[in-house]
Formats: sequence, structure tokens, C-alpha cells
Amino acid sequence: MRLAKPAIGLALGSGSARGWSHIGIIRVLEEAGIVPDIVCGTSIGALVGAAYADDQLARLEQWVRSLTWQNVMGLLDFTINGGLIHGEKLFAFLRSHVGDKDIASLPKAFGAVATELITGREVWLREGSVIDAVRASAALPGLFKPSQLNDRLLVDGALVNPVPVSLCRAMGADLVIAVDLNSDLIGRHFDLSDAPEEAAPEAPSAFATVLDKLPLKLGRLKSGPSASTAMPSIFDVLSISLNIMQVRITRSRLAGEPADVLIRPRLADFALMDYHRAAHAIEEGERAARHALHEIGDLLGRR
Repeated sequence: MRLAKPAIGLALGSGSARGWSHIGIIRVLEEAGIVPDIVCGTSIGALVGAAYADDQLARLEQWVRSLTWQNVMGLLDFTINGGLIHGEKLFAFLRSHVGDKDIASLPKAFGAVATELITGREVWLREGSVIDAVRASAALPGLFKPSQLNDRLLVDGALVNPVPVSLCRAMGADLVIAVDLNSDLIGRHFDLSDAPEEAAPEAPSAFATVLDKLPLKLGRLKSGPSASTAMPSIFDVLSISLNIMQVRITRSRLAGEPADVLIRPRLADFALMDYHRAAHAIEEGERAARHALHEIGDLLGRR
């Protein structure tokens, strides 16, 4: 009797700009003949996962590799209602360049995780517009305006489920490969002394002074006592606190809902909005995925 091939689930975690490493991970898995049947994502993981589930990963990769700091800033539309960034400009761009479909029509099974703002409940998005689901899953509180979907206010799924192993299992995955982008963030300190400077375009005048203080370039980390001598700004504190929250929640969720294989790229030097550093992130994703191939092969062989 021939055993059925196990359904492989891929759980792509949250992590802002670190999420471009998902692209490298997927590339290495496919080159090794490991093709997921189910793709789930939280936040940036939902964006990359949706592109992959729609066979649009090559198109997304081409775009993110071309991003400059100026491109990133140009996609931000500022507001003071619900967050600092509205998000309409970015997601309109994604609709026109990557495309938008109904989740049910995607070639691969796909799901995204968001958080209901009023109740704090975890919300699984498995139907309707792909872009609407991604937008809800990636609405980082305080930075992006909450998404209004089906009469609910939804924010970033990382608040409740940063690495959506549980959703993969619920959708029928027998073996789950998960990606945790935040495992090396705690215990280091922000430091910009070695960070390359890039000229940013002029911001709208009403937000110019705010942007100067935003943690858009923060997140490059340095160990040691000398890195902690200066008092951090309020934006430093918020950014570091988000990192701590994501790491703690991730550890808790993975302890109760472990993946079969956990891939952990090392991307602690990435800032919150370092989306223009895609080449580095993708390369690190490839390295981390290659390191896990033997373990995945062993598991598939036993199944």
C-alpha cells in the first residue's frame, strides 16, 4: 500500500522589513523539491505568502530588489487618524503591480492572521480579497491605520500569532515548516554608528519633524555595555518594546503549537522600515533555509 504524500504547510512569520527573507527561504525550498501545499502568513509573512500562493513571487522579488529608501518613503501616505501611515498608496500600488484576487481562487491554499482591535481576538482571513487580507494582517499599531474589514477594525496579526503554525494545522497541513524572523532581537541595543547613511526625500511639511524622529532607520543592533549609555528616544522605546512583544509571544505560541521544522534567519541588524535592503534579507533567508534542508528531508523521508 502506497502512503499518501503529507500535506506541507508553510507558516511565514511577522517581522517588518526582515520579511523579505521569506523570498529566499521559499526559493531554496522549491529548488530542493519541497513545495508547500498550504501557505499561511502574519504581517509581512502574509504579503510574501500571498504572492507565493498566487504564483507572483518572481514579480514581487523583482520589485523589492529594486526598492530604494526614496521608493519606500514615496509609498507612504501620512495621516494622524488611527496611525501615522494610511496605507492606501502602498496597497493601491500592490493591487496594480502584483494583482488582487479572491483568496479561494489562488493556486495554493492561503490564510492570513489579523487581530481584532476591539476584542483582541485572533482572526483568520481565508476568504475575500487577497490584498484586503494582507493589509489587515500587516497593520502595525501606531504606524499603519487599522483596516476596516467586514465591520471589524483589524490590526497586525503579530499581536496574537506572529508565526501562524496553528492556522497551517487547521487548514490541513501534516508537516509545518515555520519561519521565525524575530528570534535574535532581544538582548541587544540600538546603535546607528555603523549604519550607512541614505538621503531621504523631503517629507510633507506637516510630518517633516515627526519623520526625523521616527524609528524608520532604527533596529541595527550592537551588543555591549557602551551601546546602552544613551537614553533612548520614545520611538526607540516603542520599537524595542514591539520587538520584545513579538519575541515573547512567538516563543509562547511555538511552545504550545510547535512546528515540525523551524527556520530562523538572523536579521537583528534590520530596522523596522529597511525594506530597501531586500538583497541582504533574501540572501540570509537562503542561508537559513539551506541549513534546514537536511532536517526537512529526514522528516519527509520518515513520513
